[in-house]
Amino acid sequence: MTVPVLTAGATPARATGGLVLVHGRGARAEDILDFGQALGLPDLALAAPAAPGNSWWPVSFLAPHDTLAPFIDAGLAAVEQAIETLAGQGVPRDRIAIGGFSQGGCLALEYAARRGGVRAAFGLSGALVGTGDAGTGPVPELYGHGDKLFDYDTDLSGLPVVLDLHENDPHIPLSRARRTAEVFESLGADVRMNVMPGPGHAIGRFGVSEIRGILNAA
Repeated sequence: MTVPVLTAGATPARATGGLVLVHGRGARAEDILDFGQALGLPDLALAAPAAPGNSWWPVSFLAPHDTLAPFIDAGLAAVEQAIETLAGQGVPRDRIAIGGFSQGGCLALEYAARRGGVRAAFGLSGALVGTGDAGTGPVPELYGHGDKLFDYDTDLSGLPVVLDLHENDPHIPLSRARRTAEVFESLGADVRMNVMPGPGHAIGRFGVSEIRGILNAA
């Protein structure tokens, strides 16, 4: 199944790179493209896939693997479709970064961990979904959900990965975000993680600053 892919920013003919942005639950591709344009990177071509019903999956990303798997597969295909949209217009694939907020952040990080081949990955209030169930019982630090497996074999040597979230995020447990950082580091990525104090579920200044810095670099 294909999804609509919206574009904005620089035309591919003059773009120095690309950025695929993935929206969160209840938001729209237009919303995350507005964020991309607000980054103030005029040489960047932007693309954003639109989720059916404005949601990539109907449950928590912490839900059991079999519940999530078909939605994750469809979401990864949508991210690939957005990357191909930019690549097909002339933006080199290795110059295309991916990122997102909330569900979109989880999906962007999952794409990077499973497939690689991107310039950078940004998870704003997001974390890895995982590749299967670890077989544990409910874990309090995971809001009562079971733990997951993270069996990736992708070589992500030197890949910039940004994680930015609140200490008490109602949707993204801090323990899962820290595990996400560990997994990416084990794959060779250069992880930059920031934890904002207190409760919240929002895009922070650190994430915006890091995205700008990475994408401004040669």
